[in-house]
Order: sequence, then structure tokens, then C-alpha cells
Amino acid sequence: MDPKSSKWRGSRKNQFFMILAIILLQHQLHIPVTHAETAKKVHIVYMGEKRHEDPATTKKIHYEMLSALLGSKEAAQSSIMYSYRHGFSGFAARITESQAAEIAEFPGVVQVIPNGIHKLHTTRSWEFIGLKHHSPQNLLTQSNMGQGTIIGVIDSGFFFFPVADTNSFTGSLKIGLVCNSAGVWPESKSFHDEGMGSVPSRWKGICQQGEHFKSYNCNRKIIGARWFVKGFQDQTHFNTTESREFMSPRDGDGHGTHTASTAAGNFVAKASYKGLATGLARGGAPLAHLAIYKVCWNIEDGGCTDADILKAFDKAIHDGVDILSVSIGNDIPLFSYVDMRNSIAIGSFHATSKGITVVCSAGNDGPISQTVANTAPWLTTVAASTIDRAFPTAIILGNNKTLRGQSITIGKHNHRFAGLTYSERIALDPMVSSQDCQPGSLNPTLAAGKIILCLSKSDTQDMFSASGSVFQAGGVGLIYAQFHNDGIELCEWIPCVKVDYEVGTQILSYIRQARSPTAKLSFPKTVVGKRVSPRLASFSSRGPSSITPEVLKPDIAAPGVDILAAYTPANKDQGDSYEFLSGTSMACPHVSGIVALIKSLHPNWSPAAIRSALVTTASQTGTDGMKIFEEGSTRKEADPFDMGGGHVNPERAAYPGLVYDTTTEEYIQYLCSIGYSSSSITRLTNTKINCMKKTNTRLNLNLPSITIPNLKTKVTVTRKVTNVGDVNSVYKAIVQAPIGISMAVEPKTLSFNRINKILSFRVTFLSSQKVQGEYRFGSLTWTDGEHFVRSPISVRAMEILDY
Repeated sequence: MDPKSSKWRGSRKNQFFMILAIILLQHQLHIPVTHAETAKKVHIVYMGEKRHEDPATTKKIHYEMLSALLGSKEAAQSSIMYSYRHGFSGFAARITESQAAEIAEFPGVVQVIPNGIHKLHTTRSWEFIGLKHHSPQNLLTQSNMGQGTIIGVIDSGFFFFPVADTNSFTGSLKIGLVCNSAGVWPESKSFHDEGMGSVPSRWKGICQQGEHFKSYNCNRKIIGARWFVKGFQDQTHFNTTESREFMSPRDGDGHGTHTASTAAGNFVAKASYKGLATGLARGGAPLAHLAIYKVCWNIEDGGCTDADILKAFDKAIHDGVDILSVSIGNDIPLFSYVDMRNSIAIGSFHATSKGITVVCSAGNDGPISQTVANTAPWLTTVAASTIDRAFPTAIILGNNKTLRGQSITIGKHNHRFAGLTYSERIALDPMVSSQDCQPGSLNPTLAAGKIILCLSKSDTQDMFSASGSVFQAGGVGLIYAQFHNDGIELCEWIPCVKVDYEVGTQILSYIRQARSPTAKLSFPKTVVGKRVSPRLASFSSRGPSSITPEVLKPDIAAPGVDILAAYTPANKDQGDSYEFLSGTSMACPHVSGIVALIKSLHPNWSPAAIRSALVTTASQTGTDGMKIFEEGSTRKEADPFDMGGGHVNPERAAYPGLVYDTTTEEYIQYLCSIGYSSSSITRLTNTKINCMKKTNTRLNLNLPSITIPNLKTKVTVTRKVTNVGDVNSVYKAIVQAPIGISMAVEPKTLSFNRINKILSFRVTFLSSQKVQGEYRFGSLTWTDGEHFVRSPISVRAMEILDY
């Protein structure tokens, strides 16, 4: 260590404690009146990057600071909930608003905010994206199925079923899941440890016990589990007896179990949902270890608080995960990347700076533009797409005409024809529309024993809710016509079939023409392997980023519609259960599993290099060679704001040829360029930052994409690429310029050798537009004939007009 640096730090430390002592003395002289006048609630006191390697020293500073605020050590001990001391520095404590304002002025404090709540982004998919487990030469086998990596899941817990050890594989990769609903169900067969390697020696985590969860519920698959609830308890009326929830890592909801098994579930033969989609279930990295961090709770409206999320990041960094899978997000409008209310951005910055790849869901607020969440440039943000599996169900009308819908419902089929009617014909109140079968809208006398056709007309109703209305009214089946056809909701009580409006209109015409219309619903079938292009799900949140539009988000798309994975069983004694779920929450762990495989092959690659490999090798076409389309109000070809670089291609991502690497220092300079203050960034990073220095523009962050939100005349953007392929390689540029934009690359050829491993280039954009236009899209691809390193380009031409 530099002696001058050491002396400076020592003097700063002495200065800090001197100021703290003065504050404590002054505080003790105050008459305690105002603090008792307002209610206490949890606030997060964020102090940025930790200034001491010893966690005990950092914790001591937190308690001394809080003692200075509250007047005694005893008051501090009863007030503090969490001390963040591993990945960064700060604490969560119950204090009043005036106390929060007071401590915000203490030296070393970056920001003080009230605790907030975040929401969740609620088998066949791996074969669909090319990871067949029986192939002798693919990424899955070459990476030894992610053996040795540790994936941390920040989510809702897990479900575990113990299986005797029959193998002696070794490994050390760990995936940390920050579970975003209710933990994990440890009895699930997806979490058996047959074939798993030993727990890595670098692992520092624990198997935290709690309600219906013991240390033996962990094994060599689930090597660690923690739960964080203090922040959520302060925000809600916490009562586990009124909901299916557990004060432990155990999953009472199913979401955490589903995401964890998707990322790294072990092999389970003949998994299915009540006979549908039967096959071999597994996660993306079946031999990777899992670490569970339960931060979200299935109580009242559910959710996950900032205080608990930050503590999960802090512990995951300490424990030694390699990857963090986080299917949680903020609502629009988003907070800045140095605002503690954006706890995922803050926590992931510290994780990324320590070499941990953080994968997040994009959100489920699509298809509206500018709804994408988790937009920080150091995150890998994942959109959701469909796969090549369908569940066709025949609808046989009384005139012998057969129509097709989709269903994953195992209701009570009577195998006979039943009366068929339209919901508007059997409205309970003729003055109130019953078109989409809202609760209480149907006349039980007219609905009894009939199959009901309902037409969706809003986002406030779905097939599951409509099936409940039909069932309560005495109906025996539901045909649900809906514009979007992303996923298929489960129906528990009666058989349900989803159709599009075209089929729904044909059925309605038959009902209107027939004197006594009837219909019969068949059992659904499972059809896989069709050569079809994936579609971007309508619910998947879209870009551009509402906070930093020059950073392309989402980064990548992955399967997230009708994903079959382990789930919390309806009966706790059932032992094992598998369910279909849809959401970007399901897409996120697909990418987390792929990252684990890549990390196994390339353990020294940075999070930015891995993200670059995913983005620049993604597919823009499906297995049928057709363009990928997106589902929305109108179907159109998917663009970078829908799917980032494209649909994930694991095989190509493992060997990308070139990568766009980005350092922590470059992220810091980017934060400067978008207007964050030197002091706030200094506290965030524990590095003296001077944003007054000349820095690159906000367009020059070394991302694997280029987005220019406001091109007025001419702009030149710089990038640099690192050769990770053959040492002596020559790459040439292929330009596909956006319509109305001229694009020039200099140099047009990049020649790599043992000395020149990193090369830079410039791209100049010139607009021919004379008025403000929409975003136009193109690409820049570097190729050596074998690798095609494609960067998506998004440009919006603008011109200020005088009126």
C-alpha cells in the first residue's frame, strides 16, 4: 500500500471519529422532544463503498453513528435492523423522519431514504435454445454443466428432496439467487445433489434455519440459504398464519422454487404438469450450486423491501457467489443509479465491481415503450419470449366444425357435448356488460351446465379470473377469446381454452345462428419441436430506458412463456410439484444458467465480457429462418427495444470472438457524464472522483450496443474490443445503417496479434432527417469469417425547430 495513501486514510479515520464524538456530545446536550413526536419507521442509511476490510470495524462505525443520533448504545441496538458491511457500507434502522434528516448530515453518509417495497416480475426451453443434454459436443457438455459455479438467487425460497450421493464430481461454481417471492421448497427433486461436486472451499455462506427449515435441508446442490424479513415486517401487517408463508428460506409461494430450478435444477425424469409437457426437467446449469436469498414475502400484496434486498446483496457478496439472478424490479418512474430507492442498481454495482455477474428481469409492463426496469449499464437485463411448444385443444361445435385453441387446463371434462352460450346473453344485470366475465356478472340460472364464451376487452381480467366467474355461476367450461396469445393461464375448476379473436368470432357467429348451440372441449395435447420463430411476449417490458436512453435495454431475450419448472406443491405432504409460469422472472434464470456455463468455460471473464458475448451473438431469426416478431397492439418485427441484441444463443455466446469489456472505472466516468455529483459517486465507490475532469461523453461507455437518442447533425462514438478468439485474427466491419442515417466506421479492419489484443474504432453517424423522427435501427458486425460480432444500433434523429 502507498504510505501516503495509508497516512491519508488514517488521518481521515481519526477525523471521522473526532467529528462523531463532537456530534455525540452535542446530541446528548439536546432536550429529547422532537424525536418522540413522530412515528418511527425503517430508514436506510447508505454510506457507499466500505472503507474498512474488517466487517467488524464497519459494523462498529454504524453503531457508533446511530448511538450519536439516538443518545445511547442501547437505543442504537434496539433500533438497528441490518448492518451492511460486506459488499458496501450502511445500515437499516427504525428512526423518525427528523432523525433521518439529522443523520443525513453526518460525515460519510451518502443518502438516507425510507424503506420501500418492490414487486416480482412474475424443460423444453433448453432444447429450444440449443442446449441438448445428450449432445456430445455443445456448451452444456463442454462446460461440464456449470459444475463448480455458484448461482445466487434473490427470490422467494426453495423446496428440497434429499437424494443419496452416488457420484464424486467436484467443482466450485456458485449461482446466487436473490429470490423474489417466497423462498424455495427444498423437497423438490430438482434440488437433489446426485452427481454434484463437493461444496467449494471458498464458500462462506450458511444454511439459515427457520420455520419448517433445518440445516439438513441444504445439500451439495443448495449449499446455502438465508432469509431477510425485517424490512418487510416494518412495512406490512406481517402474519404468517393468515397466508401460506414461512419464517425461513422455505417457499410458500412457488416463485423462488421455479426460478431456482430453471437456473440450475438437477435432472428429473418424467416431470410434467398433470401429464402435460412430460419430459426430462433440468436447469440451464444442472451441476452448478445454488445459494438462496429469500427477500420477498407472500403476505398481503406481497413484495420485497429495499432494506432486505440490500442485505441480500451484502451477504451474497460475502458468501462468494459467482452469479446473482434477480427477478425483481422497480415501477416506472425509475430512480437514479445513485439513489438508494434503486436498491438493485446500488447492490448490483457493488457486486459487479467484485466480479459477480448480476442478471435481472426486464419487467412485465409491456408492450408499452419505456417501461423496461433494471436499466443500469452494469446489469444484464432479460426480456421474455415464447418457445416451440404448444398445447392444442380441439373445440368441437354442434355443427361438427372443429376449431383449435390452446390449453394447459386439467379440469373435469365430461367428454360430452354441453350447451354453449355467450357471456353477454347471460348477464346478471342487462345494464352492465358481462363480455369478459367479470366476477358476479353472470346469471347462475342461465349459466348452469353450459360452456361460456367470454371475450377479453381489458387488462383487468384474465382467463384464470374468468374461469372462477364461470365456475361460480355453474358453468362447466370456458372459451376465452383474447387478443394477446403469449401464455396460457392455469384453470383449476373447469376446462378452459384460450383462442384468438378470429376463432372467438367464428364461435360467436355459430352461437348466434344455431337454435340450440352446443360444444365439446377435448383434452389438451403437447406438441413440441415445431420449426417456429420465438415471439417477444406482449407483457415483456420495452425500451428505450426512461432514465438513460443511451443505454440499450433490455440486453437480451430468453424463454419466459409457459415455462415448466419446480413449484411449491398445493399439499405440503405432496413432496414434488411442477407448474407452468410466464414472465420475465422466468426468462431471467434462463440467462443466469447460461452465464454459469460460460463462467465455467471462461472463469476470468468479467461481467461486462459475459454480457457482451450474450448480446453480440444473439439471434434475430428463429429456427425456421424467419424474423422474430413481437406481440403487441399490432404485431411487428422485434427491434432492439424489444429484445436487445436478440434471442439468446448459448452456443455462439461461449465463443464470441470479440468482447466489449467495461471496467468499474468506466462505469464511474459514465455516472459523471450523466450528471451525478462527484461527492455522491465518491461515496458510492470509496474512490476520490472529480467529475470536473474531461471525460468521455455518455455515448462512449464501452457497451456492446450503440444508442443515440438525439442525433442533431453528426456524432462520433468510440468503442474498443478485446480479442478472445484466435490470437492472430483479422476482423472486417459490416455496416447496416438505420434508414435515413449515414454510418461510417474507422478503421474498417481490425488486426489482432499477441501484442494488439485490444483495439479501438470510431463510428460516425450523420442524419439526413430535417425534422424530429422516430428511432431507426441498424447494426454493426465485425467478422473474421467464422465469428459474427453484432452490435445493435438505435438512432433517433432530432432537429430543434423555430416556431
